Amino acid sequence: MNILVIADAQRYEELQQKGMATHHDIQWKTSLEEVLSLKVFDLVLDLIFDDRPEHALMYAKNPGIPVLAGMVKTSLSDIMNQFAFEQGFNIMGCNFLPGFVNMPVMEVTVMDEGQKETLDGIMYKLGWEYALVADVVGMVTPRVVCMIINEAYLTAQEGTASREDIDTSMRLGTNYPYGPFEWSERIGILHVYEVLKAIHDVTGDDRYEVAASLQIAYEAI
Repeated sequence: MNILVIADAQRYEELQQKGMATHHDIQWKTSLEEVLSLKVFDLVLDLIFDDRPEHALMYAKNPGIPVLAGMVKTSLSDIMNQFAFEQGFNIMGCNFLPGFVNMPVMEVTVMDEGQKETLDGIMYKLGWEYALVADVVGMVTPRVVCMIINEAYLTAQEGTASREDIDTSMRLGTNYPYGPFEWSERIGILHVYEVLKAIHDVTGDDRYEVAASLQIAYEAI
């Protein structure tokens, strides 16, 4: 396939670890504005869609080209309601947060049964394993990981344990690959904050209310 990848350098590096270039023609751009036409591509991987939802305007004009879009801070239904997809909705949501791009199983959301068949064909060609999850802000794994990070910041700010001790206990006690502060570095405080805020805005669940020390870290960026 001829694939357009819209990504920052960090996520593109993670994407390359999935070995796509061996079987497909890849064109990498850091901005959709650099692309003259989408019509020459068979697939778009927009890893930064969460931060550039206005990209939907261009995708709506090219309904025949499927788009796998990074969509943790919003949802497919929100995007469909915000933008006019009069000729067909061609976006499927993926967990493309930094630190998750090269996960062995990709979390994906779709709008309807018709998209499932399209998605299955795309993932077969890419050689990616995937799991369908509900179309909700935060998906599944990002919700859990960001909530754990938030709790870790709260625990550290209360002086209950040091960051190093929290990371060590999480790795040993749960067999997670990273401790919560290590996860926050891999994902980036900006993304952790924005995911938590987006989930809290939608759900009102206190578990996702940003801890004061995490808020301070975000404001210091």
